[in-house]
Amino acid sequence: MILVITIAVMLMLGLQYVGMIFHLRYAWKDYSRPERGTCPKVSVLVAARNEEDDLPRLLQSFENLDYPQAQIEILIADDQSEDLTPVLLESWCAGHANREFVTVQSSESGKFHQNGKANALELLSHRATGDYYFFTDADCAANPQWIWEGVSCFTEKVGIVLGVTAVRGQGVRERLQRLEWWLTLAYVKVASDLRIPSTGLGNNMVISREAYEEAGGFAKLPFTLTEDLEISRAICAKGYQLVHQVSPFMLLQTKAEASLQKLLEQRKRWMAGVVTLPWYWQAVLGLQVLYFPALIYLTLTLPGLGLALAAFKMLAQAVFLLRFSAKAGGRINALEACFFDLYNFPVVLLTILYYFWPGQIKWKSRKY
Repeated sequence: MILVITIAVMLMLGLQYVGMIFHLRYAWKDYSRPERGTCPKVSVLVAARNEEDDLPRLLQSFENLDYPQAQIEILIADDQSEDLTPVLLESWCAGHANREFVTVQSSESGKFHQNGKANALELLSHRATGDYYFFTDADCAANPQWIWEGVSCFTEKVGIVLGVTAVRGQGVRERLQRLEWWLTLAYVKVASDLRIPSTGLGNNMVISREAYEEAGGFAKLPFTLTEDLEISRAICAKGYQLVHQVSPFMLLQTKAEASLQKLLEQRKRWMAGVVTLPWYWQAVLGLQVLYFPALIYLTLTLPGLGLALAAFKMLAQAVFLLRFSAKAGGRINALEACFFDLYNFPVVLLTILYYFWPGQIKWKSRKY
């Protein structure tokens, strides 16, 4: 019985990627409209805390946005930074009517939400006047066509649009984390195309003002460290659609986590959201975890079959990643995609162990 289950798990993983490859080829959905009509007013909202090293890249990308400046307002909150973040923001916003730098006062901490980022973003939303709210993180960089592409994906039924994010850099660490991000986002894309509820994407997300206000914004969310997941749930619960636009114009860049410790802290926070997902998502993710012990068991029991199924799964996964990255306007190394599991297995294992290890979740110099 154990042998049969093991073979089934490994075979299912390979076939799952084959099915997803067919989805990319035959059922892929592009939600953008090529024609450029009116230019609605948009608000870009960013919460920054201790981001002096990464902010210049984000601010420069905002200056390169290809959208009428009169129709963009950029609102950035300094969430009680302990470095030069407020100095950079004050200088960048000075003399520009469409840029505003807001300081989250100590008296405003936890005013709208106990999650510092959600609280800061809700504070900014009270100042926003745009018809659409564009959310990204301070360690990202925007594509010049980001606003046009995001706005073009909205219809009357759509309340939230997700983009795609790539980890920048060409080092081994950056390239492997880029594969990890894109594998996760690829699942989100396939699910959203099939109208299966998935998640939000806090560093590349657009919400219509109407949907945001009807859902109550971040202020109405329960306590969470994955505010993007919860806000997407709240908006979908109001009857709006979530769509995932994967395209070169909707591609943003983010930084890699600089150390294993930082990577595990990030993943521990993400796991806090994963455990709240519906059962079908947990089943899919659980299957990914079961694959590795199944591989070890089958390889020790029937080496030929185990290696054959492992090669089938790794090849299907690599083809899927290569095609997804091409859709997003990025490039990945085919050999690294083939052997990605050699990186993914220890990271998944350590993430699970670190999540259950006693201790608070560290995020932006705060503990929760």
